[in-house]
Amino acid sequence: MEITTIKLQKKTKSRLDKFKTHRRETYEDILQKILDLLNTCRIHPEKAKAKLIEIEHLQEQMKK
Repeated sequence: MEITTIKLQKKTKSRLDKFKTHRRETYEDILQKILDLLNTCRIHPEKAKAKLIEIEHLQEQMKK
């Protein structure tokens, strides 16, 4: 697997950090999750909404 570096604004990095559901989740994992969610949204919007709710639930658990 090839790895590359991308530049992000601090604001963008902060927004990605808010999408984490586990403390050790990588940005690769987060971006893959977002892209999968966007693809799901096109085909099955109701499944995408359920996935967002699941992510919010996991984020709440992580904060505890």
